[in-house]
Amino acid sequence: MADTIADTAPEQPQIYLITPPEFELSEFPTRLGQILDSHDVACVRMSMATSDESRLSRAGDLLRETCHAREVAIVMESHVLLAEKLGFDGVHLSDNNKGLRKLRENYGPDFILGAHCGTSRHDGLGAGEAGADYISFGPVGETLTGDGSRAEAELFKWWSEVVEVPVVAEGVLDEDLIRSLSPYTDFFGIGDEIWRQDDAADALRKLIAAM
Repeated sequence: MADTIADTAPEQPQIYLITPPEFELSEFPTRLGQILDSHDVACVRMSMATSDESRLSRAGDLLRETCHAREVAIVMESHVLLAEKLGFDGVHLSDNNKGLRKLRENYGPDFILGAHCGTSRHDGLGAGEAGADYISFGPVGETLTGDGSRAEAELFKWWSEVVEVPVVAEGVLDEDLIRSLSPYTDFFGIGDEIWRQDDAADALRKLIAAM
């Protein structure tokens, strides 16, 4: 099975795949498997909008099997205890990284801990010092949700020059943004950019080509 996402990243960014917030359990694992068979993916994040533990568990079992059969790491968004119970490789924190230091103490060095830090250098540095394996910044592109703030290229450029913790660029990506950020980021978090397309594998191929 894949080691942590924090392993040495190559010069070209890697793909960090994010699931849709909702999907059909009977169909999506097959679709995900096709993507993993077609492209090199470093990690998958199960990012579902539901808080229904039964549904999360059913989806988690299916996606974990899909990823681990291909030696791809998988993390769950926010639900730490459930991620551990289902045999996930780690968890992605999206709530200002509360308790990250304690989680690192409890789960040890092999459990992946990722931290979404919006557009804040301060939050990113704090999460890195608390033991995060990677920091994600975003949204990178323009979105009508949230407060309208964006993670600009300058943030990633600064991070790549100053901080060793791997960084993920995510949120409303397109080919131009990927092209411009490729020199400064370790991973691209790609989700709706491909899942809303009929041919997700081809959509991902085009984004990878932009690197």
